[in-house]
Amino acid sequence: MDFSTLFADFSRSFLFTIGTVLPIINPPAIAPIFLTLTKGVSNTDRQKLASKLGVNIFFMLLAAMLAGNIVLEFFGISLPIIRIGGGLLVIATAWNLVNATSSDTEQAKDIAEGYSWARIQSQAFYPLTFPMLCGPGSIAATITVGATLNDASTITSITKLTAAITALAAVALIVLFCLRYAAPILTRLGTNGTAVLMRLSAFILLCLGVQIAWDGFSEVSLNLLVEAAKRSAQFFI
Repeated sequence: MDFSTLFADFSRSFLFTIGTVLPIINPPAIAPIFLTLTKGVSNTDRQKLASKLGVNIFFMLLAAMLAGNIVLEFFGISLPIIRIGGGLLVIATAWNLVNATSSDTEQAKDIAEGYSWARIQSQAFYPLTFPMLCGPGSIAATITVGATLNDASTITSITKLTAAITALAAVALIVLFCLRYAAPILTRLGTNGTAVLMRLSAFILLCLGVQIAWDGFSEVSLNLLVEAAKRSAQFFI
């Protein structure tokens, strides 16, 4: 196999992974929510947390891509159930953000001195990495990417895997960049502008959670109807 073919396979796999995962994660829309959830945290600790989230999301997506189907089959969990459960988590988190009051903000400022790096780290996985950044949608998308990596040629499979891993690293870097520079960028919008953007982002996140859960419910319902149709057909036969 010549170099041009391998490069074409690498490029297709890289672009497919980026195009599949990045729009679902949507780091720019998550940035104001990240700022809200880390209200009262110093800029230094927030930047450290952003770096940790970038690492977390890379390894979480990598694990989903390489072992997602195996884990789901082992526990007997289907992707529709993952979508339903994860969608409900996203809805709950987004609902709290949408209904946050100014008193919540003031309270966050009052307890700012009580923040420690250990306390911040406790939120690094839940809810910041999962389900805020790496939710059921992105996990399902990454599992789908993993299913496309197998090929009859070992060299082609390795090429596609390398491209997919590189793409996941690029996604993690984009997330890190958006979160790391969220504060200085959003500060220019002012308090009112940031509040409006946060509410809008929270509402979009709420809609995304509803869509994820709805997709799961729809797929489960469709499977139930198909199963019922099969049993009805067997009964009449």
